[in-house]
Amino acid sequence: MSPYQSRTRMRRPALVAAAVAVTAALAAGPVRAAGPPDPDPSAPTASSAPSARPEPAEPTEPPEPTEPPEPGKPPEPGEPPEPGEPTAPTEPAEPTAPEEPPGGAPAFGAYLDYGPRGVTRMTELSRWLDGAELRVGHTYLPGDRWSNIAGAPGFLEAWADWRTGGADRLFVLNVPMLERNEENVPDREVRRLLRAGAAGRYDRHFRALAERLVELGVPDTVLVLGWEMNGTTYTHRCGPDPQAWKAYWNRIVTAMRAVPGQRFRFDFAPSRGRDAVPWTECYPGDDTVDIVGMDSYDQPRGMPFDEQVTEPYGLQAHVDFAREHGKPVSYPEWGLFRNGDNDEYMRRMLAWMDEHRPVYNTLTDYCPHGVWSCADNPRAARVYRSMLSGRTDGPGTPRPPAPTSTSTSTPAPTPVPSAASEPPAGCTPLHLGAWFQRWYGRELCLKLGPLPGGR
Repeated sequence: MSPYQSRTRMRRPALVAAAVAVTAALAAGPVRAAGPPDPDPSAPTASSAPSARPEPAEPTEPPEPTEPPEPGKPPEPGEPPEPGEPTAPTEPAEPTAPEEPPGGAPAFGAYLDYGPRGVTRMTELSRWLDGAELRVGHTYLPGDRWSNIAGAPGFLEAWADWRTGGADRLFVLNVPMLERNEENVPDREVRRLLRAGAAGRYDRHFRALAERLVELGVPDTVLVLGWEMNGTTYTHRCGPDPQAWKAYWNRIVTAMRAVPGQRFRFDFAPSRGRDAVPWTECYPGDDTVDIVGMDSYDQPRGMPFDEQVTEPYGLQAHVDFAREHGKPVSYPEWGLFRNGDNDEYMRRMLAWMDEHRPVYNTLTDYCPHGVWSCADNPRAARVYRSMLSGRTDGPGTPRPPAPTSTSTSTPAPTPVPSAASEPPAGCTPLHLGAWFQRWYGRELCLKLGPLPGGR
């Protein structure tokens, strides 16, 4: 795994092991779930949970790829026919111009869950921050199959309702560019898929997504399209064929902007650093990019914040590149990682964003990255809370000074969401991993009664 790939990832064998453990627990006795009621049935299946990112496995030797069919040539079985060039409207709608954050305080939020639970937790996080206004809601479309990328997940309604509940709110949606997005698809197949996308084979899925977002009343959604394309994790990665990737990005944006009523903004968001390829080689052009984002976690191990700023393709290179291209910046994903409860990173990253005024930032708030729903990071939680408590994102908002002490004394316990509550008495937790708990919404536990005969 590249040192710049982030988040906790489960390999497919780990997912199978979790399923086996659940099956064994069910056979042993009645299972109780700790925490709130069952998750929303409209949420995606376990295989499509957007925040579980498996490490790349050693791929088996794939068959020789086939080129996309030539115009007029019948598609191969199981593939949709290749459409023609997308039809642009007579008067294309101009995307909404990015607004400068008022008063220099960037709009912020956190990724808390992909479904309706994430909307609820935003209110709880705001309460923990003494009423600070979380103007940004952030979720992901599953990349398991085209129907989900086209906007099928039922949780979009909950996010649309949240967005339309306030005129100054911002809805951020990560959109995969290809299905099977976390299935370790080998480079040869990725290259073939990118070229098929560049030829227009998948336009209809993105038109369907655009139409759905317009129908839901969120035509001004910020779309983080093909995020972290400079890495190796996703099928929508750029490395196997940067030219095809850029052509495909432009094709998607053209198709979505052709939908009447849209006012989307497209956010180009690589991961910090060089990773598999320099992210500048994947930049598709100023005409189809509205925001230049960056996912930036506290990694690799031992790298101080100053080096995260100055490294090749790091934080400073990001803001310089955006300025050269006349684009604002964003930080769709950021948080702790390889260096543990690093209060210095938290202080410096928040100060960096105050200085460079991104359109928005969203902290990834689950372990090991977060501070509110992750009790493992009390010192960083204290910094985050002290710097953001009470912010209303308006001019003149008081900003409490960040604590400067790096004392290891334990602060007041960090409140955590109800999903992380203790299991019922007499119920033994089944530790199936953070990914399973995020997907299921709580931790399972096993209630073992007495054996027959009182043994």
